[in-house]
Amino acid sequence: MAKILPLIEYGHLDYGENKVQEAIEKWSDIKLEKPNIKLHLIGKLQTNKVKHAVKIFDFIHSVDSLKLVTKIADEQQKQNKNVKLFIQVNIGNEEQKSGVKVDQINELLIFSKKLNLNVIGLMCIPPANEEPSKYFREIKLLNKSLNLTELSMGMSSDYLKAVENSSSYLRIGSSIFGERN
Repeated sequence: MAKILPLIEYGHLDYGENKVQEAIEKWSDIKLEKPNIKLHLIGKLQTNKVKHAVKIFDFIHSVDSLKLVTKIADEQQKQNKNVKLFIQVNIGNEEQKSGVKVDQINELLIFSKKLNLNVIGLMCIPPANEEPSKYFREIKLLNKSLNLTELSMGMSSDYLKAVENSSSYLRIGSSIFGERN
């Protein structure tokens, strides 16, 4: 938190966290003091953590299943809160990565809208050892074809290429704060 406090005092508003429990510990008091701060869950969300995630986060960048959106919709109704969501797309069809396959995006988006969820865009993490630009271009076109307005893509190693492809949310924490311990 020592590295984040100067940014908060300077007026920076958006922060990403990978884990729900860490976010609760770090941000609960700060968000009470500074309600204009927006927290983004950029890590995988398990259904058993949805209750806590909806409570602390303003954005969830890792929506990837019908089961998860159902749980989010139920919890948002209970808490009377509207979280902005990104559908995570497994753009490289990698077995080890989360996210929906490209041909499943539309089904998840339609289902989410039926549940009155606020899906604002797509999120992707391209394969690590490949040129990311082609994946960023593909997600940009998919996002546009679905009439979604926001894109969550680009990390410390490839954010410039993501920006060239209209990314609106970047995950560049390690470039700012250093690698995680």
